[in-house]
Amino acid sequence: MSIQKNDTVMVIAGNSRGKSGKVLKVFREKHRAIVEGVNIIKRHTRASQKNPQGGIVQKEEAVHVADIMVICPKCAKPSRLGNKQVTDAATGRKHTMRICKKCDHMF
Repeated sequence: MSIQKNDTVMVIAGNSRGKSGKVLKVFREKHRAIVEGVNIIKRHTRASQKNPQGGIVQKEEAVHVADIMVICPKCAKPSRLGNKQVTDAATGRKHTMRICKKCDHMF
């Protein structure tokens, strides 16, 4: 899965289509992510010690990762991601970098 925490993403399907935000949390086993300001739900909460007033609370619900695309920091467009093996010059170790399929920017 190519979505990571703190990525800027755009929703491409569903009721929140066209909205963008930062990824707050990723659930890899469920293939879902929570995006800031997207898929807002209203939760009715009972009064408790933590929340003595109770009432209706609005919060973000998880979105399936197939419904979001990462926005490339260079070209500022939602794009598909690829992987590229890069060798570190200082240590000689190989690691995988994500690349934008539109502009080949590594991030």
